[in-house]
This record gives sequence, structure tokens and C-alpha cells, in this order.
Amino acid sequence: MLTIRNLKKSHGGRLLFEEADMQVNYGERIALVGPNGAGKSTLFSLILKKDEPDAGTVQRDEWTTVGYLPQEAEAVHSETALDIACGRAGELQALEKQLAILEAAGDVEGAEYLEAHAKHETLSSPHVDAKAKKMLTGLGYREFDWSRPARELSGGWVMRAHLARLLVMEPDLLLLDEPTNHLDLLSLLWLQQYLKTCSSALLLISHDLEFMDALIDGVYEIANPKLIHYKGNYSAAMEQRERNYEIQAAAYKNQQKEITALQEFADRFRSVSSKAAQAQSKIKQIERMEKIERPEPPKKPFRFRIPQPERGGQRAALLDGVQMAYDNHIVYKHLDLIIERGERVALVGPNGSGKSTLIKILAGVVEFQKGKCTFGSNSKVGYFSQHRAATLNPNFSILEEILASNGTLREDEARSILGSFLFKRDDIHKKTAVLSGGEKTRLNLVKFLVNPPNLLLMDEPTTHLDILTVESLVLALEAYEGTLVFISHDVHFLRKLANRILHINAGQVNSYPGGYDYFLEKSGLLGSERFALTSE
Repeated sequence: MLTIRNLKKSHGGRLLFEEADMQVNYGERIALVGPNGAGKSTLFSLILKKDEPDAGTVQRDEWTTVGYLPQEAEAVHSETALDIACGRAGELQALEKQLAILEAAGDVEGAEYLEAHAKHETLSSPHVDAKAKKMLTGLGYREFDWSRPARELSGGWVMRAHLARLLVMEPDLLLLDEPTNHLDLLSLLWLQQYLKTCSSALLLISHDLEFMDALIDGVYEIANPKLIHYKGNYSAAMEQRERNYEIQAAAYKNQQKEITALQEFADRFRSVSSKAAQAQSKIKQIERMEKIERPEPPKKPFRFRIPQPERGGQRAALLDGVQMAYDNHIVYKHLDLIIERGERVALVGPNGSGKSTLIKILAGVVEFQKGKCTFGSNSKVGYFSQHRAATLNPNFSILEEILASNGTLREDEARSILGSFLFKRDDIHKKTAVLSGGEKTRLNLVKFLVNPPNLLLMDEPTTHLDILTVESLVLALEAYEGTLVFISHDVHFLRKLANRILHINAGQVNSYPGGYDYFLEKSGLLGSERFALTSE
């Protein structure tokens, strides 16, 4: 289906790939992994022929149809979500134009024509509306939202409509770049279940460990600057990588011992006439060796000790009869909620159900109309917002931001912690205003971890973080002794940290006094009609 041979590509003066090979067969599900900036999205551009390699080849079978979901949605106008999912928001028209041009040129047997014709035929089917509605429902759309103009929807909901269109088309190869970024937990689980059963091959970029483990059967890692292939899911691939490193490290160590012994013999006896020939033979033996390169150890989550917050009261927070509305839209009518000290409470539910609003009520950043919100003794509340930039001083450098967060922190301690969170030595003097989304997320995390509150409120803390940084955050929060209330759709993060789940939907808050798996078992959500769609 897809064959990459001897690929070489540089970007911005940096070598991304050299002598890189990849093979994707029909029906395979492959994850493409590597640190941020390694070249994952660039490789997608090469496969899609939006970019050209410096050397090597990227070949697709003539009959292969490809569907691509980028990280960012396209501009929208008056089209509806259903129009997007059915291809009526420009996709069909573009295909018709492409086919007309190729037919006029007499090119009706090439790969470009065959792919365009197959996609046009699928989107022109009389069953396309029914199939699109099924996909939109699975991805969390309600029926009355199908006909809403896309310009009234958030970027995340528009991305779901584009994803639905790809699922409707069922291309031979799906290229998905961070498909779970804009999904709530239940939509993510639906997509995961659907992709398990669909016939498309999958090439996936994701930072969601559990999503990859549930789906994929092979991994390509971008490393130094090759594409290294592993069989199995992500966790199995990382175990294999660790074994490969240990084997290569042992081989390198043994060869270095042998080289050292041979060199010592040569150095000792090269001036002794009776053994000079032997000494010279040892030198030639070293020269003939195929040298084993010193392997780089696999990167691992970083660990550091965080200061523990002052102990708060037994009841960390209490909401009593809270009513919250935005204009005429009532989010909560009479909300009662108790959060006990030491709990790790995860808020789950559809996008727009009120999860972020509940976090903001606890953080005191929105005013509710009725009821009261009170906190326990010695309470110190910290709010990790989705809008990371708003909590940073744009005139401060990275180092200044951290030192201002904890007056007792020494500069060498701040530098060490920042280095653990992937801020290099020269980076720490950059102004916070110029940081990327991922850098702002990491910097805000450091701020909380060097001066932790005893009630920590976190809204999607893993967004823009790579897998190792997510795992490092998990390790830090596992050692945190305060109370944690958080929103996340990262199943690994949820499973590791939550000991209570609040399921929020249509103004109702249902509490499940257990972890993520307990919630799935007791809620019965995976047995709902929505999830039955995947098996039809």
C-alpha cells in the first residue's frame, strides 16, 4: 500500500530523515512516534505529496485511496456539520473539477484519477447521509446539531465533522494527526471502538498512550534520523526498544573492552622486536572491525521531588445549591457537591456539558447566580486553565516566571527543574509571550509543581504534551498529597490518577466513588445505543 525507501529530508537546516524506510500494508494499524519537532507531520506531508523529499522515494499503490485529518480545521462558512460529513462543503466539487481536468487530459488510468473517482463515488452514494449521521452521532453530535451552520460551532466540533467525513469515505489508508485532541472521553472511546472494526489501514500520530495501545499493531519511531520499526502496540514497542538498547549497549561495551585489550598489547610490544609483528597485527585487527556505535539510552520520564502543600481541612470544597447560567442557558440549576481532602476527582462528560464551568466555579473565575461555594481551613486553590497564556506574565522570562512563583526557590533549583521539563539552558531567558502552546503548558505545570496549592484544579493539563511529559506529570501528581480536581480525556492519565469520577451531562452530576474502570463498569455507557453503532 505505502512504501518509503531511503528517505532523506531536511527542514529549516535540520536533518529529519536519512536512509529512512517504512512499509504500511493493507489493514495494518501503525503509530508514528517521536518527540515534538521530530518530523512526524512532515512525513505526512511527504506521503500526501504536499512536499518533496531531498532524496529517496514515497510510493503508494495505484488503487490506494488516502484520507487525511490534520490537527487544525479548515475555514468554514454557511455549510452545516452534515454537509461537511457528506462531502458537500467543497469536497465533492473539488473532486468533480479534478476528474474533469484529468479526463480532458486523457489521464483516466493513473493513480490520481483512480483515487479521485473512488472518493467521488463514495460521497455520491444515496446512502451517504445515513452513514454520515451515524458517524456524527458516534462522535457526539446531537440530531439538532446536524443542520447548524458550522460557523456557529467551535473548532473542535468542526474537526469532528471532518473526521466523520473520512469515516464515511472509508479510504484504504487513514492518516490521522492527533485525532483525539478535540474529543471528549466518550467520543474518544467510540472512535477507538469504531477504528478497531473498520477496514482502513491506519497511520496515526498521537500522544495518547492508551488509544495507541488499544488500536495499533506496529510502531515506527523517528530516531537519529531513521525510522525504527517495532511490532506490537506502543507499550510492547517501548519494551522492545529497551531490550534492543540493552543488547546494543552490551555489544558496544564488549567491543570496547576488546579494542582496549588489543590496543594495550600493541602499545606495550610495538617497540619489542620479537613481538612487533604481533603488535602490528593487533592494530590491523582493530582497523578491520565493524565498529559498533555507542547507543543512546531511550528517553524516560523525568522524576523530581516536589514540595508538599500545607494540609487543608477535611472538606476541601463545598457547593451548596449553586445555579449557574450564561444568559438564558442554564448549566446548573441546583448543584450540591462535596469534595473531600485528598480526593482525585475526574470530571467526564460530553463537550459543552459544563465540566470547565464547574472547574471555573471552584476556581472563583466565574460568578454564579445562586448558592454558595466554600472551602476548608487553610485552603489554597490553584487553577490550571485551558488558556495557558493568560496565567503567564508576557514580560517575564521563563526563569523569572518560575522564581516569581516560589520566593524560596534558588536559581540553580529552578534551572534544574526547568531542564527536567525540557527547557534547555538557552531557553530559560526567552519571554513567555513567544512560547509555543506546548511550552506554555509545560511552564504552567512547573509553576504549580514548585509551589503547589492544596486544592489543584486542572482543565485538560495534558494538551500539547508528548507521552514522556504526560508520564512525568503523572509521576509528580501521584506524589502530590493535596486534593486534585481535573478534566482529561487521556485514558492513561485518568486511569493512573482518578479515585472518583463525576459524570456531567445535561446539568446532572453523577458521582462514581472509584477509578476509571469502575466508572465504565457501573455507568453502562459502553453498552449504550451510541456504542452499538460501531457493530452495525
